[in-house]
Amino acid sequence: MKRLYLFDFDGTLTNKDTMFDFLQFSFPKNYTTAFIQFVPIFLLTKFKILKAEKAKQKFIAHFLKGKTKDEIEILSNNYFEYRKDSIFRKRALSYVKDLAHEENKYIVTASLDIWVKPFAKYLGVRLISTQAEFVNDVFTGNFATPNCNYKQKVARIIGEIQLSQFKEVYAFGDTNGDKFMLKLATNPHFKYFE
Repeated sequence: MKRLYLFDFDGTLTNKDTMFDFLQFSFPKNYTTAFIQFVPIFLLTKFKILKAEKAKQKFIAHFLKGKTKDEIEILSNNYFEYRKDSIFRKRALSYVKDLAHEENKYIVTASLDIWVKPFAKYLGVRLISTQAEFVNDVFTGNFATPNCNYKQKVARIIGEIQLSQFKEVYAFGDTNGDKFMLKLATNPHFKYFE
């Protein structure tokens, strides 16, 4: 009997939001100043005046636009090495490691592939995420895919996985952004690792 496992990343497998953490770790000198500059933009998303996807894209671009794939890979690998022993919820890490024999495991996240890839590789899972756009190996500051959240999570899952071949689908999430993915599952789990 084939099983599929779908894990949200931020807050589900991890104990913090990795976008802010990655950027703060990678750019310690100018992170605080940039964050303060972006507070009005973040507030606009809270009041639904600006789409969260747009604010997120602008904030990430502020730090990473114009950097090469190689430069970004160094940043993401440094971040992974720094955080790999402290960022995972203990129950989540134990659960995923116990699934070592299972082939069909995915992280499905709104976070960018840029910094999640090393964590997915470490856990031995495949990755469905928001993808960064590169032109001639340089990050444009844009996303190559829609923000992988809410209904878009389901669209990406259906687009990349043949669900009909699975008898059971286990899904794990911790926010409203995961609710559509959880509805897709035969075994949905909300805040399971907390």
